Amino acid sequence: MPRITAASVEEHRELVQQRVFEAFATLMADHSFDAITMAKLAAAAGIGRTAIYHHFADKEAVVVAFASHETNRYLDGLHAALADVDDPADRLAVFIRHQLDAGQQFHMGFGPQLYGALSADTMLAIRDHVVAVEDVLRGILADGVAAGRFAVDDESATISLIHACLAPRHLPTDAIERFILRAVGAPT
Repeated sequence: MPRITAASVEEHRELVQQRVFEAFATLMADHSFDAITMAKLAAAAGIGRTAIYHHFADKEAVVVAFASHETNRYLDGLHAALADVDDPADRLAVFIRHQLDAGQQFHMGFGPQLYGALSADTMLAIRDHVVAVEDVLRGILADGVAAGRFAVDDESATISLIHACLAPRHLPTDAIERFILRAVGAPT
């Protein structure tokens, strides 16, 4: 029987999952997904080799849970940052800054390392998390168009292009923000 290291079983479960997520992020920084085994993951998380299976069925279950955890943390912060901002252009600027800052705070850059290593079902489950972030941007764009602040001819293309602009982390945030706002027709 696993030893409970918290005040409740639920709290223990959350603590163990957090340790597994931290171990996963650390291992992914240095190894390919294929090189990571459940045994290595358990050891890095400081739990028993068989105990990890009480929390996750396999590595892909870890990836999906990790993606869900990171997306929820990201969205909580984004919604808090947007809570008191009404103007669509200001909301888009907040989204841009939050997304650029997210690369420093969240482990959201593992996608390219995982393509081809995960099953189609797992990729679809992870895609659901990407859609949740896109839905926030989609809402901001729709509000901007409705308010006459943005000119967006093709919403899907605009979302893809905005995300492409947010990928280069070496450019100044204010330059990226001005570029995107001009691209959707917002005065800067």
